[in-house]
Amino acid sequence: MGQGKGYGKTILFGEHFVVYGFKAIASAIGDCTKAKTEKGSKGKGIELVDNRPAVEGYKVKKQREINDSLDLIFKFLKIDLKKNPVKITLSGNLECASGIGASAALAASVARALNQDFNLGLNEEQINEVAYEGEKASAGNPSGIDNTASVFGGLLVFQKNLEGGKNLIERLSIKKPIEIVLANSKITQDTKEVVSDVKRFKEEDEERFQKILNEYQKVFDEGLKALKNYDLRKLGELMNKNQELLARATITCSTVEEMISIAKKEGAFGAKQTGTGRGGLVLCLTPGKELQEKVAEALEKKGFPVMKTVIGV
Repeated sequence: MGQGKGYGKTILFGEHFVVYGFKAIASAIGDCTKAKTEKGSKGKGIELVDNRPAVEGYKVKKQREINDSLDLIFKFLKIDLKKNPVKITLSGNLECASGIGASAALAASVARALNQDFNLGLNEEQINEVAYEGEKASAGNPSGIDNTASVFGGLLVFQKNLEGGKNLIERLSIKKPIEIVLANSKITQDTKEVVSDVKRFKEEDEERFQKILNEYQKVFDEGLKALKNYDLRKLGELMNKNQELLARATITCSTVEEMISIAKKEGAFGAKQTGTGRGGLVLCLTPGKELQEKVAEALEKKGFPVMKTVIGV
């Protein structure tokens, strides 16, 4: 038997832009997915018991991606399921939704469990490689930021190496954790579809897209400085600018914009979608328990489920 876990994540800056080689800032959150692997029934290959909490419709819409992810992981690890059928049980307190890194948390937790179960001797970097393979089921050509945050935890700067070499991973530390609210739009999107739409947008108007990327570079540089200086007001302003750039790249929807408006009205320092976009989760920067509670309550009153957590642990 093997056991493993993978953390959920949120992205402060750079989702989608990271695909094109730009740096992003991500943070793991405390909630995680857990996986247990054990010997399965002969002839059944993979048996999956999915006990993870999830928003309505998530598991149905993502079932094919989940199956494909597991297939990719087993093929990458060269585990013969005919000889070694495996039963996988998923659990944990990470509520699956678009934007929380649920697919990466699944891949990381399963990779760790299989490593233990089959005595593969993989180190953390190799576990991350396995999780990246699993992520291909949902993102096609994933940036790698989700699985990296899920495996290593903490707060980090990530940059995808477009030449195929080692990705840049820089661990960050701040003087104390920051309270945030993750609000759920209850809309689940297909990551591959959204990534493809952004690529199409880029190809149809290269000049316009390049201008967005250039502006994002400035937002990132200032955002990283604000985070290191613990200038949370400035950090929030720059998160808002990042959201404006995502909107210009067609990566938003009316529900997301409504949620952002509610959060800002209640005093959130900044608010933006996180992850795939056009639904999923909205990240609200709410330093201090009082502000966190105020923003969370306002969003819940409008029918949006929330998660109160921290980044920078």
